[in-house]
Amino acid sequence: MKIKIRSLKDFYSGVVFIVFGLIALVMSRSYAMGSAMRMGPGYFPKILGSLLILLGLIISFRSLLLTGEGIKKGESRPLIMVLVSVVVFAFLIKPLGLILATLALVVLSCLGWWEFRFREVVLLYIILAVLAVGLFIYGVGLPIKIWPL
Repeated sequence: MKIKIRSLKDFYSGVVFIVFGLIALVMSRSYAMGSAMRMGPGYFPKILGSLLILLGLIISFRSLLLTGEGIKKGESRPLIMVLVSVVVFAFLIKPLGLILATLALVVLSCLGWWEFRFREVVLLYIILAVLAVGLFIYGVGLPIKIWPL
């Protein structure tokens, strides 16, 4: 019996959920689970990993039943640019600070889309920078530099 995948987007989305769920389970296997009343350090990653696997299985199974769009050739650019921007942000946050690392994140992410507008990118950057500084520096109190100085 041959299995036909009718929606490649759903199938691969489900596979991604399953992979991340398995990673969470593998990485948290040495942590104590605890109970619902006294949660151990492994409780949340194990529950979340299990839920991700379940969701991935549902989405992948759904791809066998429902017809959906295929994956177009040019759709990998936004995904790649967003992933690159997150990695660049992680490398730049320590030497350049939160404000400039956020600028790199927003600019690189927007390069993944063909129809971005300069004013919208500037507005997005300002909002994200203000929220990041307000939340992470002043709200949570993380010891992150705001500027490279």
